[in-house]
Amino acid sequence: MGRNKISVKFLVFTAMIAAVYFVMTMAIAPLSFGFIQMRISEVLVLLAFIDKRYVPGLILGCFIANLFSPFGMIDVFFGTACTAAALWGITHSKTLFGASLWPVFCNAFIGVELYILGECPLFFGMATVAIGEFLAVSCVGYVLFRQIMKNPGLMARLRFA
Repeated sequence: MGRNKISVKFLVFTAMIAAVYFVMTMAIAPLSFGFIQMRISEVLVLLAFIDKRYVPGLILGCFIANLFSPFGMIDVFFGTACTAAALWGITHSKTLFGASLWPVFCNAFIGVELYILGECPLFFGMATVAIGEFLAVSCVGYVLFRQIMKNPGLMARLRFA
């Protein structure tokens, strides 16, 4: 039949990734939200560089984590949209380092939200979010995923089959 079927494996991976993103975000919740933030969970977005089918779980995890944001529903939608934009860029990147820069640029726009809702200076908010993303994704994530990508067995397990 002409319909695409969603596999149980896909649903399980999506739920697992969403849960891991949520737990990693909430484990350091004071640093995950606010004027100066660094979400270690953002390292997981590089999974989308390996296989774009991780995107729904990452977006869902971000959405659920943002439900607990002190900035309310604005962060749920705006913050999740920034992560979704970053994931689009990651899935279209040619290099791992290039992929790691998308969250830096896209999530810097959360500074606009911080400016409007939190009375944070605009460029300060943009800069601190961008720096946090750079440290989490372009530094820690890049080094971690470079090593992961050198391991064929691990790569085979991380790709959907």
